[in-house]
Amino acid sequence: MIIRVVLPTHLRTLARINGETELHVEPPITQRSVLDALEVRFPMLRGTIRDHETQRRRPFLRFFACEQDLSHEHPDTPLPDAIATGAEPFLVVGAIAGG
Repeated sequence: MIIRVVLPTHLRTLARINGETELHVEPPITQRSVLDALEVRFPMLRGTIRDHETQRRRPFLRFFACEQDLSHEHPDTPLPDAIATGAEPFLVVGAIAGG
């Protein structure tokens, strides 16, 4: 399946991507399968989105799909059908902190 992924600017720069990218991902389509495919295609992103050891999401990054924050969902939970069909992109968004 073709999955569309949008990364924050700093990760697009690191991976030398302009705009969104498309990935071939084997079902089931989950956060884990999308991020695994992303790291295979762009090895320079390994460790920037997920911790090398724990595979947990890095602080200050969030995952969105179909206007829903999926950052705290289990990584093996299937993503919405609109993501699996390529109708909507999977978004990796840089969170903003401050006070």
